[in-house]
Amino acid sequence: MIDLPGAGAYTLAEPTVWPVSETPATSRIVYAAAHVVADPLGDNTPGSPAAVDWDATLRFRRHLWSHGLRIADAMDTAQRNMGLDWAATKELIRRSAAEARSFGDPATLVACGAGTDHAPEAADLHTITAAYAEQLETVQSAGAGVIIMASRQLAKVAAGPQDYHQVYGKLFGLADRPVILHWLGEMFDPQLAGYWGSRDVDAATESFLELIHAHASMVDGVKVSLLDEEHEVRLRAALPEGVKLYTGDDFNYPSLIKTGSHALLGIFDAIAPAAAAALQVLDAAEAACDEAGRDRLLAAYDEIFGPTVPLSRKIFETPTYNYKTGIVFLAWLNGHQDAFAMVNGAQSARSLLHLSEVFRLADQAGLLSDQELAVHRMKALLAVNGL
Repeated sequence: MIDLPGAGAYTLAEPTVWPVSETPATSRIVYAAAHVVADPLGDNTPGSPAAVDWDATLRFRRHLWSHGLRIADAMDTAQRNMGLDWAATKELIRRSAAEARSFGDPATLVACGAGTDHAPEAADLHTITAAYAEQLETVQSAGAGVIIMASRQLAKVAAGPQDYHQVYGKLFGLADRPVILHWLGEMFDPQLAGYWGSRDVDAATESFLELIHAHASMVDGVKVSLLDEEHEVRLRAALPEGVKLYTGDDFNYPSLIKTGSHALLGIFDAIAPAAAAALQVLDAAEAACDEAGRDRLLAAYDEIFGPTVPLSRKIFETPTYNYKTGIVFLAWLNGHQDAFAMVNGAQSARSLLHLSEVFRLADQAGLLSDQELAVHRMKALLAVNGL
């Protein structure tokens, strides 16, 4: 039992023991967007260069691979544009790709974000393209797959869809294999409002699809983070054959994955054991020979994922871009890192009431792997805050 602010005396649920299978699910391709672990003794005050605990950061990536998940690295979950500077990002890309070789092909197991955040003053399409090209080469030379991230600089400079098409068209020509395109909604980054050339989502979608259809052979898939289930289903149906839809919807992922989306999700950083178990059940459901067996397995899939949704919605509540704090908080509770510390001091971005509810919901979802440790750490956090 533990006294939680906002919840009172709380009795923990019976612990869940999740099956572990290093064999990836086969019915869907699934990436967990991974966080970085800050060095608790480093100067990670706001505005300082990121000081990263590399041993703990790589250990957490091994944890994700051990559950059969791929990793999307150096993205917004790793605090790109929110404290992870380019020097640390380059090192993260290099180290993650090298670590992946112990598990298999880095180009399959890890995909890394290429953007323009190291060139904040880029003010024309040529300079923005050159900045993208530099990061793309960094990712490819490490041996990882490429995710072309949305660019704040391009969103600021672009006059319309044609400017996005011009820049991305050149990047496709520089890629040595098909890439993943990332459409990150303004709820995750307000500076990306109007991406693809319009603030109207339907018009932006038309521009996005035009680009994809023109370069389908170089697009492995698209990662869409708009938190709009109906829009994602329509977009998925409109993609060219062979281009995947990687859901980035941390509110509606169970139904989207069940109906055909692949996944690239920040919440999978925090719920990896449950996600891996649910995906194995989905594999079995889609291989089932009889309708009754399929229905039984799909019900089991829903039962696993169902309790994770309130947890995810809490972690990603407005302001959504502060979701990283909840992700790191759970990694700390579960013993994946020794300190609740983040680059750019982002551990302070959520309230104690928010974190207490994340603790409770994680327990309800069976995602406190060591309840004794989690309670000990939660009580320590409460004590530091005078409770």
